[in-house]
Amino acid sequence: TDRVRLGLLVSSTTFRNPGLIAKLATTLDHVSGGRSVLGLGGGWFAREHEAFGIDFGAGFGERLDRLDEATMLVRRLVDGERVTHSGPFYTMRDALSEPRPVQARLPILIGGSGPTKTLRTAARYADLWNGYGDPDRIAETSDVLRVRCEEIGRPFESIERTVTVHAVVRDTRDLAVEAWTPIAERHGLIDRVAADGTGRGLTVGGSPGDVADYLDGYRRIGVGEVIFVFRDPFDRETIERLGEIRASLVE
Repeated sequence: TDRVRLGLLVSSTTFRNPGLIAKLATTLDHVSGGRSVLGLGGGWFAREHEAFGIDFGAGFGERLDRLDEATMLVRRLVDGERVTHSGPFYTMRDALSEPRPVQARLPILIGGSGPTKTLRTAARYADLWNGYGDPDRIAETSDVLRVRCEEIGRPFESIERTVTVHAVVRDTRDLAVEAWTPIAERHGLIDRVAADGTGRGLTVGGSPGDVADYLDGYRRIGVGEVIFVFRDPFDRETIERLGEIRASLVE
C-alpha cells in the first residue's frame, strides 16, 4: 500500500511499556513512509490478559488511569522529549526515543467513549478519536469531548473524529441480516454490541444506497472517517461493493 493509514484499532496500553509502544509506532511510521496511526485504549478483555499472564489491573478505572499516564509518556517520547518520570504506573529515567517518527507529529488515536476519563485523555493527547454507535450517540459523545477540550483550552476541531461500523451490503436489509448473523455468532456479538434493532450487532445493512444514507448521518455531524470492520468469515460481497457505497455518498 502507499496511501492508507496503518495502525491498530486499538492496542491496550496494558500490553506494553509506553517506551516500547513509542519505539514500535516509530518503526511502523518509518516502514510505511509516514503513514502510521497509533491507536491506544485502556483494555477490556480479561481472558486475553489471563492467557498471557498480563496484569489486568484492579478495575476499569485503574486501566483508564494507566491509559492516561501511558499516552502522556508516549506523546512526549514520539515528540522528541527526553523523559524522566515517576508515576503511579510507570517510571522512566532520562528516556529518549530516537530516531524520531517520519511524521512531524505522529498521530495518536484514542478509542472509547467514557465521559470522565477516556474523553479527557483524548482531549489532552489525541489527534483522532474513535467511537461506536449511531449518529445520535456519536453526536452526544462529541458534545462531551468538546467540553473536555474546552476545559484545557484546546480547539475541539483539532481532533479528527472517526467511527467504527459493522456494515453489510446486500440487495435487501433482510439478506444483509442473514449474511451477518453467522459472523455475529462466531464473534459473540449478539446482544453484546449495540445494534440497529436486530440484536445482532449490525450497525447498518441493506443496499449500497441504504448504507450510504445511514453513513451520511455521520458526515452531517462532522465525523471525518468511517471505518468498516471485517471479521472472519470475511464478507467478500460487502468488500467488493464498497465502491457502490462511496458512489452513492458522492451523489
